[in-house]
Amino acid sequence: MAASRSIYTWSGNNLLLDCYLQPKASRSEIAGLFDGHMKIRIAAPPVDGKANAELIKFLAAYFSIAKSRVKIVSGHKGRRKRVCIQGLRALPDGFEALFSAL
Repeated sequence: MAASRSIYTWSGNNLLLDCYLQPKASRSEIAGLFDGHMKIRIAAPPVDGKANAELIKFLAAYFSIAKSRVKIVSGHKGRRKRVCIQGLRALPDGFEALFSAL
């Protein structure tokens, strides 16, 4: 079961995520849905690319892949971003459950 107005799509083995960032949070974490996007709180400030770098690091750890396989496709300077997770074969256990109760 996909999240409503699916926050993700597949392109072969690449997962495309629509994300909404909240920088300068107390810790980096997935915080549910916001306006059809996966809301992610990021501990880094939105200056000098620090929030983008933290997002890549966070998603790489979450999906258990190398940081080099996480690319920001669009939205480099905004809160709404499209991110590509390259070479993913399946969603991690519990991924869709994060959004099913919302």
